[in-house]
Amino acid sequence: MKYLGSVEWADWLRSHIRHLGLNRLHFPSKLFPIHYYFALAGIIILGSLLRFWQLDLKPLWLDEVLTAFFSLGREYNDLPLDVIFPLSTLQEFFTLQPETSCRDIAQTLAQQSTHPPLFFCLMHSWLRFTGTEQLAWALRSFPALIGVGAIAAIYVLNRLIFSPIAGLIAAALMAVSPFAVYLSQEARHYTLPMLLIILALLALILIQQRLYHQQMPSPWLWLGWGMVNSIGCYVHYFFLLAVIAQVLTLFSGMIWYRRRLPSGSWSAVALVMAGMAVSYLPWWGMLLADMGRSETSWLPPPDSITPLVQLLVGWFLMMIALPVENQPLWIVIPMGGLTLGLGGWIIWRGGVGVKRLLHQPSTQLATLTLFGFTWAVLLQFLAIIYGLGKDISVVPRYNFVYYPAICALLAASLTVNHGASHGASGRRGVGMQGRGVIVLTLAISLVSTVCVVANLVFLKPYYPQQVAENMTIEPTVPLIMVMGYKDLQDVGLGLSFALALENVSEDGSQQGDRAIAFLSRQQGYNQVWQQLSELAIPSASPLNLWIIAPGLKRRDYPQNLAIANQKTCILDPSHHYRIGIPYQLYRCG
Repeated sequence: MKYLGSVEWADWLRSHIRHLGLNRLHFPSKLFPIHYYFALAGIIILGSLLRFWQLDLKPLWLDEVLTAFFSLGREYNDLPLDVIFPLSTLQEFFTLQPETSCRDIAQTLAQQSTHPPLFFCLMHSWLRFTGTEQLAWALRSFPALIGVGAIAAIYVLNRLIFSPIAGLIAAALMAVSPFAVYLSQEARHYTLPMLLIILALLALILIQQRLYHQQMPSPWLWLGWGMVNSIGCYVHYFFLLAVIAQVLTLFSGMIWYRRRLPSGSWSAVALVMAGMAVSYLPWWGMLLADMGRSETSWLPPPDSITPLVQLLVGWFLMMIALPVENQPLWIVIPMGGLTLGLGGWIIWRGGVGVKRLLHQPSTQLATLTLFGFTWAVLLQFLAIIYGLGKDISVVPRYNFVYYPAICALLAASLTVNHGASHGASGRRGVGMQGRGVIVLTLAISLVSTVCVVANLVFLKPYYPQQVAENMTIEPTVPLIMVMGYKDLQDVGLGLSFALALENVSEDGSQQGDRAIAFLSRQQGYNQVWQQLSELAIPSASPLNLWIIAPGLKRRDYPQNLAIANQKTCILDPSHHYRIGIPYQLYRCG
């Protein structure tokens, strides 16, 4: 067998990818020095460590509990509602149902949730592989693994459309990004669509490179672009925004370069779009139905220009996230100042670099595509916020739709500043001043990511750990947690508190009996108080009764509650809490 040198390998690679149009991109004439591949390997290893580090430290919160519930093959009717049951039996309802099929999961989601089914089907298969003994780790390890794949994908994207140096920096930025690590440690469907968006953007730019040089892209390239987008729409509804942004970007470029287009270009685009539409027909009706479901009503209406500010803050959180949540003022002020100062500096540096990228013929098209895609997504965000009256800017994690484009652009802009070369081979690298900017940016992000992993930033909504600690102020006293529920969202919230309550450790000290109950509030809280008086409650005395009552004001909690066994519980005014929803302690006996 003949062994090929580096030049021969490069020639062989170029000859086998020419039909995809990669020869129009920045493919080096010689293979890159071996230390760059060691650097890439180190970046991927670092990104993996950050994503899997203390993966199960934080308790599962509402959305993650629902992920577990559906992925395990469970249904709403499997839960013991309107009865009291011991906390020790809770894990029985979080056991895997291996006989459940993807069709079964899709049917359950169609009836009881507002999400497409693909991620939950894949998670079900993952749980069959990993087991559920350590449920939080098993649930989060799947998105974390996909997050590692996104690091490699963003490297490929930037290496091919900008330069090898830009590819390394993009991989490094995503590896240490507090936002990317946060999403990777969530047992939710964010990293998978993010990975698919990276692949879709790569295919889109390859298609443009061919079209605008009067060459028809390969049918396999068209097919790959369409398939990635079709799959993504079955993972998360917001992927549709990415599809629309890609189409708008492609149409804009084709109109601008209309005289360069080969014959049949518009027909090919129409055919691919028709294929994507047909592939989504089985779930289109569910999308329309889910848009009007009550589960989406929690998003508040927009408040003047507040959404614009929150979107800008979301950009900062992609690169820098210092502890400001639930912190005293003497920490919030300096941390907030550092966030604004350093984040603003990074954005400014990126803006300067983008301008330079736009002035270089070799990077102009890729930059315009990523820039146009980002703004197309943002315009759709504003349409949802101000047109539909749903302020999605309050949820930073939804920025996953355009984060890959921001990451790729920022990496390329940092490498073009201060002496970076974007010639055909990209071998010259970055000047000393440019390296300092890159190192400082990565260091800021790395520190922020350590704060994320340490549970100082991106705290779990509704703070299940804090709720559990507040409820166990008297560990040896028997405890009952009652959740007034109206829908599955309320039940999931109660389950997240119950799981955190189960995991609270008292350093080996004796614990009293603990039980939970979900009582319907469909007809108001008088219904809850009536059911509570009829439940078979243990006769232990004393007894701590915690009432979680979404939507109930503090003054509407009754001073006394009658429970079974002719026992009266008295409200303790010193133990009332509110974390978006209120919970109140009653002392019984």
